Amino acid sequence: MNFASGSKFDIIMALRDGPLSVSEISKKVVEEQSAVSHNLAKLSNCNILKVRQAGKQRIYSLNSETVTPLLEIVEKHVKKHCPGGCEK
Repeated sequence: MNFASGSKFDIIMALRDGPLSVSEISKKVVEEQSAVSHNLAKLSNCNILKVRQAGKQRIYSLNSETVTPLLEIVEKHVKKHCPGGCEK
């Protein structure tokens, strides 16, 4: 999977705080809903995201078994090795 555009990464980061619908993700990452939906499908196919149906909405969340622990490790690394932040 290619994360070159950053869109998929932005979606993953938007879901760190909890499950969201497509429209909520679209607002957070400031992208058109169709583009977000396309990326959500790719992320779901790779089991990076979990999806559940809530009425007519699909609610997306991070795979808590694998992705959430990875993000926690990266966050721990950044806190330890980038005390001033790792901004460009």
